[in-house]
Amino acid sequence: MSIDPRDEAAIGAQLGRVPRGIHEIGHRCPCSLPDVVTTEPRLPDGTPFPTTYYLTCPRAASRIGRLEGDGVMKEMEARLESDPELKAAYQRAHEAYLAARNDIEASAGLDVPEIRGISAGGMPERVKCLHVLAGQALAQGPGANPLGDEVLATLGDWWASGPCVDLPDEA
Repeated sequence: MSIDPRDEAAIGAQLGRVPRGIHEIGHRCPCSLPDVVTTEPRLPDGTPFPTTYYLTCPRAASRIGRLEGDGVMKEMEARLESDPELKAAYQRAHEAYLAARNDIEASAGLDVPEIRGISAGGMPERVKCLHVLAGQALAQGPGANPLGDEVLATLGDWWASGPCVDLPDEA
């Protein structure tokens, strides 16, 4: 799949490196730049890559890092143990994540058995990476991942001050 060179330049600036294995833009920030990329399940060098929805916006990522540092993951994981409805919704998020990756594998003619059945972010039993949960919530929309929705609600308007990176006009 072809990615617009301007999007690729933005993602490279956001990540501080050349992006790898982009399948498509998973979500655009209200500022118009990509903030989530959907990645191929196997990187160009052959490495299996389970993170289908990769958050690229450094502002959102920084705010999420602070949440992780504040212990939000442990609180969420404890709620998974005590709330059967939340646990069931998180299981559905895991299944939706896997279904999306399976669709990408099929459309790209890939077979990646090394990560079959493994989603990301600790799903469906743990909460290991809020960045992944937020990326899924952005890419698949509200309701796709209840904990990702919570993360996004907590972040506030990370885009309000404008684009997170500046791109030259020729990018």
